[in-house]
Parts: sequence; C-alpha cells; structure tokens
Amino acid sequence: GRALDGMPLADARAAVLVQDKDPVLLSGTLRELLEVPSSGRVTDAEALAAAQCSDVLDAVARSAPGGGDPMDARVTERGRSLSGGQRQRLALARSLVTDPPVLVLDEPTSAVDSHTEARIARTVRELRAGRTTVVMTSSPLLLDLADEVVFVHEGTAVASGTHRGLLGDVPAYRAVVTRETDAEQAAADGDTETSARSDRSAPEPAEESV
Repeated sequence: GRALDGMPLADARAAVLVQDKDPVLLSGTLRELLEVPSSGRVTDAEALAAAQCSDVLDAVARSAPGGGDPMDARVTERGRSLSGGQRQRLALARSLVTDPPVLVLDEPTSAVDSHTEARIARTVRELRAGRTTVVMTSSPLLLDLADEVVFVHEGTAVASGTHRGLLGDVPAYRAVVTRETDAEQAAADGDTETSARSDRSAPEPAEESV
C-alpha cells in the first residue's frame, strides 16, 4: 500500500526477504539460527512454531545432545550437517520468524524428493498469508498455489495466468511442467522396481527348528 518512489531505499530493502535455493547458514543451535533474522526478540514459542511449521524440527533434533531439547540441536557451519532439503526447510523457518511483507523464494524445492516437496508446499501455503510471495519454480505443487503464474521462456515473459489455465492453453508451459512431473514419476518407478527386484533376489529364509 506504499508507493516505492516515496519509500527510502533502506525501507524497501528491509521489506523484502530473498531465500536462495542454496541458503547460507551459520553454525549454532536451531534456536540461535531462528533468532538471527529477527530485529526483535523471538520467543521460544515462536521459534518452536516456525520449526514445526517448516517440518525441520525432527530432522535437526536427531543431533540433539543426549536426547535433550531439539531446539538445542547444533547445526554445523553452512548447514553441512543437514541435507539440501533440510537446509531449505530451515531457511523457510527463518522466513516465518522474520515475517517479511515480501518474500522471494528461488527454487525452494530444488534439492528435495517428492515427499519433502509436498511438505515444503504446505509451508509455503502458510507463508503466503498476509504477504506477497514470489516463487521461482517449475514445481507443479507450488505453481498450483499461485494466484498468478508468469511463464518465462528463453528469457522472456511469454504468458501469464493460473497454473491450470496455462497447462491447457500454452504448449511450451505444459511441456516444461509435464517433463518435470514425468521425470519424478520415472525416478519413483525406478526405485520401486529396484526394491521389487531386490526382494525377488533375496534368498528364502531357512526353516527354523525347535
């Protein structure tokens, strides 16, 4: 509701949070990392709620000392103790506690499997409330959440509309989205086939005698 030409540059920059697809994390406990982005005080309850909403709490909690408070679990420098998907979910939790008016997400599901992608999509749905969210993605789950999709092809914005509308009306858009969906399904089918083959090749268990 404010015109950019009347807003100080520092205020405009402070209103926008950009999350890279490879977020940079410092070392520290989960609680400390969630307090870093905030200019004010983040309560333990707020930090815990953000960790739970982003589905990162259980993943990080495995390294909690002696089974203690998962918020005291330590994350190593640059988040090397976490997988790519876990780093992205932790970055989403930081976005929750920062609560920016404008949130820009660059490929937030680029390093995750389909199950984690669905969890991240749920988090993005939560993050949308009360803010403008811009997402660079080819994920059908995230595209389906958007009020408006702008399709960029070879560096030019060539079409805009809803995800489902573009699927029906723009062949190039449909090709991009369908190719990614087909590739994910093929990978899942390959995992299932490998598992089934492994099961068939396993020796029959010997009969036990008493």
